[in-house]
Amino acid sequence: MNGSRLRTEQILFSLMTTRSPYNGVSRKLVLAFDVGTTFSGISYSILDPGLVPEILGVTRFPAQEQVGGDSKIPTIIYYDQAGSVCAAGAEAVREGIDDMAEDGRWIKAEWFKLHLRPKTQSALHVSNKIPLLPPNKTAVDVFADFLRYLYNCTRTYIQDTHAFGNELWRSLSVSADFVLTHPNGWEGAQQSQMRKAAVMAGLISDTEGGHARLSFVTEGEASLHFCVQSGLTASVMKEEKGVLIIDAGGGTIDISAYRRTSPTTSQSFEEIAAPQCHFHGSIFVTNHASDFLKGLLKNSKFSDDIQHITRCFDKTTKLRFRDVNEPQYIKFGSARDKDLKLNIRSGQLKILGSDVASFFEPSVQCILKAVEEQRNASHDDISCVFLVGGFAASDWLFSKLKNALEPRGLSVCRPDRHVNKAVADGAISFYLDHFVSARVSKFSYGVTCATVFDLSDIEHIRRRSSMHYSLSGIPRISGAFSCILPKNVKVSETKEFRESYSRMAFDKHTLKSVSVEILCFRGQRENPRWMDVDPEMYSTLCAVQADTSLLSASLEPRWTRLEEVIGLPRSQYYRMEFDIILSFGLTELKAQVCWEENGVEKRGAAKIVYDPEPLCRATESELGGGAG
Repeated sequence: MNGSRLRTEQILFSLMTTRSPYNGVSRKLVLAFDVGTTFSGISYSILDPGLVPEILGVTRFPAQEQVGGDSKIPTIIYYDQAGSVCAAGAEAVREGIDDMAEDGRWIKAEWFKLHLRPKTQSALHVSNKIPLLPPNKTAVDVFADFLRYLYNCTRTYIQDTHAFGNELWRSLSVSADFVLTHPNGWEGAQQSQMRKAAVMAGLISDTEGGHARLSFVTEGEASLHFCVQSGLTASVMKEEKGVLIIDAGGGTIDISAYRRTSPTTSQSFEEIAAPQCHFHGSIFVTNHASDFLKGLLKNSKFSDDIQHITRCFDKTTKLRFRDVNEPQYIKFGSARDKDLKLNIRSGQLKILGSDVASFFEPSVQCILKAVEEQRNASHDDISCVFLVGGFAASDWLFSKLKNALEPRGLSVCRPDRHVNKAVADGAISFYLDHFVSARVSKFSYGVTCATVFDLSDIEHIRRRSSMHYSLSGIPRISGAFSCILPKNVKVSETKEFRESYSRMAFDKHTLKSVSVEILCFRGQRENPRWMDVDPEMYSTLCAVQADTSLLSASLEPRWTRLEEVIGLPRSQYYRMEFDIILSFGLTELKAQVCWEENGVEKRGAAKIVYDPEPLCRATESELGGGAG
């Protein structure tokens, strides 16, 4: 065994021995499902009280060609005309499956994960690049079917692999915890859809207790955990500099920056820049190749074979491409397939290495730009880049990044094994080790409200036409953005962000509940104040709903002052004051509504609702910020 391999294993052993023993009172099973755009993986851990947990992987799947097994399977499902699953995973690519699918008129679902993506500006180019979903199937339906398949594969593997496997599964599966991974760019709405899929798949029940058994982790953070628990970050930790994790997958490229929190806590990290997610994974290399082939073979006798030739490129040429100066070959047919004008001989299409390099170039440039943005956004020096994920297996991608980044003072490396299982293993490590103690807010989060009119503020003067009087007689300006959590703020898991608001009404019974839209500003401005500036950059993150019936019942009536300012008759009204509290330190958004009763702070659990109906949303006149 060479020295570097030995050192890595020594570091790994050291990390494993310093992982805390499981302090639960009974055995527990934890399952992590990494549903990737093109390939998926499963890792798990059986927690025994008093023992140090170990991360294990499912390495045998139905219809897998490799005798020794593999840690990944294709993310593909075939449905029949009735919408039932006919084949999934490795079964969906076994020999003869194309004929079976054609005879049975099966419908293929692949790359379906990308249908869950946030519908943001950066994702617009994806819409016409991914296959349509099967008829009468939503993305959540297909995701649920695939989760159910992964769950069944896990059950079979554990039953067949472990001693007394049947009894082990029977006793632990009913209370198992689950970790689902998702790209850095996925937000609460996508997590909500994935949770719904987990319920539909039978992984968890649709109850508060069931939901508590499911957690989420970004692919970037899971990849960091993989790198740490594999010993890859040991040398960087000694330098006390930042590390950049590039998880290059089939659909997305997730980029995250971290640093060690202190010299004495080598396994505690914090984000040092807002993570990024870009839709430039390996499938888009294949898409560029497909566009090239359509142009090259148009009006030729091979025009009907473009889809097949593209698949051949994806499975062979793309993977082995290394040299831009050497011609590349796509083997797609037999010796009788020939067209010298198109450089086709004996069923092989010859193309220039520079053409293949051009298919990779958008992904390469995207990564290089994102690396520079992460370095500029970080207040800490970044010395090393770790490339993981299925796309990391491309020697061409690795060499391009290495040649471009090392002259800029960045060391670039990738694991020498199992790059495809990084996220699944890292998800279990996230559950067990919890290395990341603080994260960075990606956007500015807040609410729209009516703010007290200020004659000395030029922005208020410009918007004087939207001025109105509240029931208390105070002039207000509509359309203000009240920021609760600014962009690029370091957020620890215990840190809360809160702002005070009010509601006024003639009838206090209308104040029995609160429903407020939480908005997300995705623009570049550091201090967004008004909804009419870059309005396209605002989007609804969710609605926060809370029961405030106890608070509203205690309200005392007040007299309006509207007769003084606009001549309305004097009448009574009610004013309810409360705080909205957001916690972003965990991988999911948490929210609460807080108020005071007799000088004592009271908190009510708030329900997070994604894709709220318009009637649930608070209007600017209903929500007041500041005094008055």
